[in-house]
Amino acid sequence: MKKKDKQKKRRNHFTFRLNVLFFVVFLMFSALILRLGFIQIVEGETFVSDLASTVNATTLIDAPRGIMYDRYGHVVVDNDLELSVTYTNPSRTTSSQTMLEIAEKLEPLIEMDTERVTDRDKRDYMLLKMEEEERYELVTREEREELDGVSAEYQLEIERITDEQVESLSNRDLQVAAIFREMARGYANSPQRIKQRITDEEAHVISENLDRLPGIDILRDSSRTYPYGDSFHAFFGSTSLIPSERIDYYLARGYDRSDIVGTSFLEEQYEEVLRGQKAVVESITRREGSQTIDREVKERLGQRGNDLVLTLDMELQQRLEKILDDEIRKSGNSFISDRSAYAVLMDPRTGDILAMAGWWDRGDRNRDSFADHSGNVHKVFEMGSSVKAASVLTGFHAGVASPGTRFNDRTIYLPMTPPKRSWNTSGFGWIDDRRALEQSSNVYMFEIGMRMANCYYRAPNASCGWTTGSGGTIERAYQDVRNSFSQFGLGSETGIDLPSYSSGLIGGSESGGNLLDLMIGQYDNYSTLQLAQYIATIANDGYRMEPRLVREIREPATDPDEQGAVVKKFEPTVLNRIDMSDTHISRVQQGLRDVMTRGTARGNFANASYQPAGKTGTAQVKVAVGQGDNRRIVDGNTQSLVGYAPFNNPEIAFAVVVPDVKLGSNGGRQGIAQEISKSALEAYFELKETRNGATPIEEPLLEDINMN
Repeated sequence: MKKKDKQKKRRNHFTFRLNVLFFVVFLMFSALILRLGFIQIVEGETFVSDLASTVNATTLIDAPRGIMYDRYGHVVVDNDLELSVTYTNPSRTTSSQTMLEIAEKLEPLIEMDTERVTDRDKRDYMLLKMEEEERYELVTREEREELDGVSAEYQLEIERITDEQVESLSNRDLQVAAIFREMARGYANSPQRIKQRITDEEAHVISENLDRLPGIDILRDSSRTYPYGDSFHAFFGSTSLIPSERIDYYLARGYDRSDIVGTSFLEEQYEEVLRGQKAVVESITRREGSQTIDREVKERLGQRGNDLVLTLDMELQQRLEKILDDEIRKSGNSFISDRSAYAVLMDPRTGDILAMAGWWDRGDRNRDSFADHSGNVHKVFEMGSSVKAASVLTGFHAGVASPGTRFNDRTIYLPMTPPKRSWNTSGFGWIDDRRALEQSSNVYMFEIGMRMANCYYRAPNASCGWTTGSGGTIERAYQDVRNSFSQFGLGSETGIDLPSYSSGLIGGSESGGNLLDLMIGQYDNYSTLQLAQYIATIANDGYRMEPRLVREIREPATDPDEQGAVVKKFEPTVLNRIDMSDTHISRVQQGLRDVMTRGTARGNFANASYQPAGKTGTAQVKVAVGQGDNRRIVDGNTQSLVGYAPFNNPEIAFAVVVPDVKLGSNGGRQGIAQEISKSALEAYFELKETRNGATPIEEPLLEDINMN
């Protein structure tokens, strides 16, 4: 009994405590309900009034992009801090008339560039300025009733405005239209730049009038500057507002529509690295009626984007650009039409691009600059005999030749094929592979191509044994040769850290004669960078390195004279090792050394202290010139030279291409590519001994950001 009494007493005590807990919870909820009711009924109007008189506005301010340095610490891409006038549209429902009124008030305060104001912009502006009756004069009420909607009415109004009316717009009208154009391009609650790089005077007068310019503000901004002008400028890339076709891509990654992004080359490739962390400015304004009684501004500082350390040697780059300029100008009237030359210098051991320059003078237009550096990765040419080292190694690997194999260099006559011969029309007679490279024998390469297609030349115009069509020996030979060449980078992607570049151009008709042309570099087309990667692969004992422009990513430095801490270091990347034996590679390397000491390039390089190896090339070209009845075809050649140095321990590989030079018999200067290569190598080895530093231009080049 005692035990049961204790259990009963314990249950009663637990029930009592639970009831107390429920009662306390009831009292708390009752108090909360009473408080909410008091706030809503008694003080509700007060809080609503406070809310209506308090305006919160948050603005994101772009931070400067990361800086780019060359390999020796020279700043090659910088930021110029500036002020921009912006318009922030507070709502999607803001009327065009309201924005036009603001534009008209802003017009006397700034000077706008009206070049970008299109004819449609002018007509839109004129319609906004018209009274209702004026618009009915353009399109009558009766006409509007027959049209399908407001859009059709507006389009007809635009068309009815005459060219004379558009041309009658005053300069003030165009200034207002230019301001309105930029304002209208913005998005709700996002600052839209109206004008960058405003003057101190403009900033001052705008600041004094901000109270009557709703949505207008002055923001700290920056634009790209290039201390070395056009030097390597194309590869740095450009920035602009997000292109319309990529809006969704960037919005999905947290960008705002009005953000400025990299749109080409390194700026685009490393956009996520270079973009800064935006500053956040929160403005809380309290008003009584139309009067502001208090304004509180809170700012969270932004941060400049991370920096890039490039593989570029800007001092060598400047030397290379001057070499191209000097040699092209020295060549006078040697070119068929356009004058151009391209050169790539790279470290074959790492793939580092040390310098990459292009010079181009269009024959049919005036130019402010002759820089065409991007032509090294986007333009392709038949490279001629400079690819013959790949041809010999291809023959070795296919088993149709081996070190020491001798072929008879004489004119070859095949059915339905033009005569095939070497540049020495008398022929070189029986020669081996080293001699073939030294003297640039075409026939030796023809023999390799023919034998890969099961063709053995026995007599003039006799069938040699190759077959055509799908599965034929000629088709298989094309595949084998191109697969082999691609191991060196010829006809394949180079892997350089750029968003786009050419992988070459393959010839279309796979005939037997064209196969022979392929073996001597006169069928498929390659870029200068591909040519440089090919020779660098041979210099590097068969290891093809990925070309690179960026070595490191660093944090933004706090001291302008120093670089920040390393965030990421890019190690050299081996893309592949060519499927050739060390013995075969060494044999071809010896042949390339022979070219420079006693072969086709001996005149410029036989006594060079840096002991180069390389291969010359001359591809035959036909260029159409003139217009109408004066249209004609002119024969010429594309000169090329590839190589590396020193022979026993290569540290620099190079490729130089000079397109569309007249034949020597027509006044064309021969050996331009060799002269450029010689001067470039001398510059490289001179800089190893003595450096003076790159030379900045007096006025750094500013990037004109494309607002379209």
